[in-house]
Amino acid sequence: MNILVSAVFQVLHAILSIYFWIVIASALMSWVNPDPYNPIVRFLRSATEPVYNRMRRILPLQFGGMDLTPVALLIIIGVLQNVLAQIQFKLTYGGF
Repeated sequence: MNILVSAVFQVLHAILSIYFWIVIASALMSWVNPDPYNPIVRFLRSATEPVYNRMRRILPLQFGGMDLTPVALLIIIGVLQNVLAQIQFKLTYGGF
């Protein structure tokens, strides 16, 4: 049972880590004017814009032409990874 729980949490951690880097790449792309028809740019935008739009409705983080939504999302991902690691530790080694 502990191995299964640990495996599930490791997969979740890997998914969040990959998405973390996708958000960073998307934020870096916003500083330049990339070709909107480039498949990589299209993938990055399609992977991040739905989450950005949802967050922008909840937290308007645009100040003076700067959008801080990616920064907020990176913080949320980091906090979520830490919370999941704590839950994994407690479920795997007991302590609840």
